[in-house]
Amino acid sequence: MPRDDVVVAVFSKTEDADAAIRQLTVAGFGGASMGVAGKGYQAGERVVSFYNVGSRVRFSGPRGSFWSGLWGLFVGGLLTTVPVVGPIVVVGYLAPAVLSAVEGPVPDGGLGMVGAGIHALGIPRDSASEYEAALGADGLLVMVRGDAAEIGRAGALLAAANPGRLDWHAGVRALIPAI
Repeated sequence: MPRDDVVVAVFSKTEDADAAIRQLTVAGFGGASMGVAGKGYQAGERVVSFYNVGSRVRFSGPRGSFWSGLWGLFVGGLLTTVPVVGPIVVVGYLAPAVLSAVEGPVPDGGLGMVGAGIHALGIPRDSASEYEAALGADGLLVMVRGDAAEIGRAGALLAAANPGRLDWHAGVRALIPAI
């Protein structure tokens, strides 16, 4: 399987993640190279509701417009409930990896479903565990994969959006085939 570089940004504010995703989209990064994951709500907010009418998906709640917009931007997505963490929304290329973890055997090594999905994309286990913990603390993950030049551009755009954390994983090899 081919190797990609992956940049991962962790945001604490929905507005910052939304601004970063908009900048990435304007710069030509598409749904096939990006993935986003986060809770459907933040601590103290009401649980998100979800409904599908035809090919349209709508979320309600404080992050409802954020997730509804992303669902339309990306080809696919997943809404699942993770024990202890709660409802998690995953869109983009990260969704099939998390879905394979949800449908597969129980993850080993202390990783939950989302962490196992991130690890299956070639991200080191320790980092996947830290990203999963960030989701549990109401963080939003924005991931971009591509060659080194693309990831350099994506990393600069993500850094300008003030993430709490920004990591570059060079030469990762996915453990599952790309979808």
